[in-house]
Amino acid sequence: MSGWQALPDDLPPEVRHFVEQLRRLKDRTGLSLVSLGARTAYSKSSWHRYLNATQPPPRQAVAALCRIAGLDGTDTERLAVRWELAVQAWPRPATAPPPDAGEGYEDDPTLPWWDEPPREKGGGMNRLLLSAVLLLAVLLLIGIAGVVASG
Repeated sequence: MSGWQALPDDLPPEVRHFVEQLRRLKDRTGLSLVSLGARTAYSKSSWHRYLNATQPPPRQAVAALCRIAGLDGTDTERLAVRWELAVQAWPRPATAPPPDAGEGYEDDPTLPWWDEPPREKGGGMNRLLLSAVLLLAVLLLIGIAGVVASG
């Protein structure tokens, strides 16, 4: 992997393997970090941290890279499993997290709309559909009332 900064020697094997795969995937796209940042919701500096193993990437960043690289579902699933293993083994920062922080690393809460996880039943999409149906029913009633009133 020429052109890449050497990964730390003390990096756990799960993290090293995962980051090396991310690097190969990024190289496969032919994009610079600036272009990769422009095509995803993650900045050039974020991708630099992810690809140099200084910070674990959010699951959505990995999914975005897979999509841009044209990976199929099976390869994307394999990389998602490797992401989970890497995040569990990722070296924790030397400083203590704030008292309200949860255990481990959290996914980035700011997701692009195309990477949002599917919603549970009764979620926003169902409400949107229900609102559209109700609006259509009201418009039909108004139309029928207008026809009756003019007739």
